[in-house]
Amino acid sequence: MTDDARARGLARMKEVYGWQPPEIDGAFFATTVDHLFAEIWNRPGLTDRDRRLLLLGVLTAQGRMETAEIQIHAALHNEELTEEQLREIALFLCHYVGWPNGTRLDTTIGTVVDRVRKGGQPQMRRPK
Repeated sequence: MTDDARARGLARMKEVYGWQPPEIDGAFFATTVDHLFAEIWNRPGLTDRDRRLLLLGVLTAQGRMETAEIQIHAALHNEELTEEQLREIALFLCHYVGWPNGTRLDTTIGTVVDRVRKGGQPQMRRPK
């Protein structure tokens, strides 16, 4: 890790999520910041919205709603997607990843939208 990679990665994380995630000691966090955010999220060719759409599809297919919550909140905060667009994504994905996962995404969208309306922040939970 270089100081430059860490600084670029942390800055990009803040742009992507709209808030600064807390720094965590360890190789996993370092690799996430120094490679995923300093390099991959900065590559040309896709917009942040494009990347967010891909992530929502993958996370829904995997049933990872705790991580989808973070992406939904960031998409709303960064004005990349509206509630209506997010709901349409959930309906669309039902046909490709199954109704249970698509429905769980729609429910998660509702939870995040309600939290945002009340001024809340995303729930930061470690995946199970």
